[in-house]
Amino acid sequence: MAARLTALPGIRAVALGGSRARGTHRPDSDWDLGLYYRGAPDVAALAALASEVQGSPIEVAGPGGWGPWVDGGAWLRVDGVQVDWILRDLDRVEAVWAECREGRFEVGVQAGHPLGFWSPAYPGEVALGRVIADPRGELTALQEKVRNYPEALRTALVEAAWEADFSVAAARKSAPGGDPLHVSLCLSRAFGVLAQSLHAHHRTWCLNEKGATAAAAALPDTPARYTERIGEALRGLDPAAVERAAELVREVRSVLAAGGTQG
Repeated sequence: MAARLTALPGIRAVALGGSRARGTHRPDSDWDLGLYYRGAPDVAALAALASEVQGSPIEVAGPGGWGPWVDGGAWLRVDGVQVDWILRDLDRVEAVWAECREGRFEVGVQAGHPLGFWSPAYPGEVALGRVIADPRGELTALQEKVRNYPEALRTALVEAAWEADFSVAAARKSAPGGDPLHVSLCLSRAFGVLAQSLHAHHRTWCLNEKGATAAAAALPDTPARYTERIGEALRGLDPAAVERAAELVREVRSVLAAGGTQG
């Protein structure tokens, strides 16, 4: 499939991503294929190939069809197995990588990413993925570069932990009035920021919210009962829960302030 994809106009490389690339998959896990393109991919040709391999008609969302950061793609069922195609603009990925090397990142609104799409996910996907078709060697060359986590990005994402305190302070104002939506959003945002900062502290890529809490909990020096304490705070959503969240934020920021770790 990957070889046929790279033969289509615009598609320059295909990489296996997600849990299957990292070896953490379950038997029922999806197969996530990143389709790296330059220019304008031939969406009609992609749809024709997708329909052929699935054995039934299927629509492929072109660039922008799924939002500003998750370009587009398709959800296929091939021989009873879920296979997801995810479009990635290789020019944009390379541009984001250049920004990350300078310590710059952004968080964009994106469907399917309730805590926002953090731009370092682009080079992170390349770093953690498995290149399976790359006729010109472009994605392979980029992968070699992104294996070294930029110190400037590490510094920027660690410093971003200030927002966790800010979000908890906002939740503290809403909790006494019984506003569970605002409190839950503020605390979730705080914990999402902590996950990004903890991963960066250890020079580890954090791609999205899924599994980020458990992954952060497994990192060295993360406060004890990290996952359980987050769950307790999000179940409570009252003033006491907010203070428990504030305590966890303080502990994590203390870890971040302790200095560098070996990557």
